[in-house]
Amino acid sequence: MFEDEARFGRMSSPYAAWAPKPIRPKVEIALVREFEYVYCAVSPQDGKAVWSIQSQMNTECMGAFLLEVSKAFPGETVLMILDGASCHKAKALKLPQNIILDFLPPYSPELNPTEHVWDEMREKFFANRIFNSMDIVRSQINKAIEQFREDAQLLKSITCWPWIKSAILI
Repeated sequence: MFEDEARFGRMSSPYAAWAPKPIRPKVEIALVREFEYVYCAVSPQDGKAVWSIQSQMNTECMGAFLLEVSKAFPGETVLMILDGASCHKAKALKLPQNIILDFLPPYSPELNPTEHVWDEMREKFFANRIFNSMDIVRSQINKAIEQFREDAQLLKSITCWPWIKSAILI
């Protein structure tokens, strides 16, 4: 499984949008610094994923997420590939027995296919939208997660890159 976290909130970023000439779309911007962190571990082989919405990105939240992954795959050993964030390598991190962590090289987010999951979520569920409350942001996050849960093939198509596919041992 590949794991990553992303921050979603009320601070918006405008995305390019198509419109016929001479129309120029107007996009409002929100600069409210309120966020939630979404943790995701995805299996590129079958598109299965474990998700968690947390208020922070820290060692305690990472430990809680790893426990959720462990419970989702009882009796299996999970090799989790992730970046070198400090909360991933903290000595205080409680690692469940059935999870083995392996780290990507430093400064190489392009090697983590979960980054493309965040791109898809931002484009389809957050682009050019203003959210008036964190409740609405959470609702939008849950809509995106539900779509991915219902369509494992979509997650597989985003994350099962040729080099990953050729490395999978069955």
